Amino acid sequence: MKIGILQTGHSPEGLVADFGDYGEMFKNLLGGFDFDFQVYSVVDNEFPADIHQADGWLITGSRFGAYEDHAWIPPLEDFLRAAYAANVPIVGICFGHQILAQALGGKVEKFQGGWSVGATDYQLKDGADITLNAWHQDQVTQRPADATVLASSAFCENAILAYGNKALSIQAHPEYGGGFIGGLIAKRGRGVVDDDLLNAAQSKLDTPLSNSWMAERMAEFFKQPRG
Repeated sequence: MKIGILQTGHSPEGLVADFGDYGEMFKNLLGGFDFDFQVYSVVDNEFPADIHQADGWLITGSRFGAYEDHAWIPPLEDFLRAAYAANVPIVGICFGHQILAQALGGKVEKFQGGWSVGATDYQLKDGADITLNAWHQDQVTQRPADATVLASSAFCENAILAYGNKALSIQAHPEYGGGFIGGLIAKRGRGVVDDDLLNAAQSKLDTPLSNSWMAERMAEFFKQPRG
């Protein structure tokens, strides 16, 4: 199965050598599930020619806002709507979670409660807890009509959304380990995010994460039978 990675941002300079760019990070996360990958840097206006150039699409995170005025955002939304209508499966992560919701009629805003940074607990609808690294201020504040909530936290109501068997989206970052969060704190956090939040995240860099569990769910989603 071929997964097209729609890369909507770049890893900060200084972190690429150790962790890779965003596309590479998802190749590593999903590397054990017998997928083939192709990365399209849509943030640099490199788009697939057709929604059927891959069997499924994964949208990465980004430092940009889904509601911002960038030339590549409207064609990305058009592409996602077309893939969704054709039942080509989509997974969105952080910005990808947000842009998919926006493209399908939801609303994304800067959250009045501020930032979520570092290891964060989320409650699944079956009552279990998972822990993933977060790095966001924007949130999906209004779900599209097709979306149902799979996981929430007190800070983020729409933490994981499912759109039937068509799409799955996650506000947090299953591709981020503690080392990358530490790098983001140093490269992008200071002077932008409140120091108390950054210091709390720094103290939790060794927290056990549910990244492998989330990767399995993503792989199962992509591989499930579809008509």
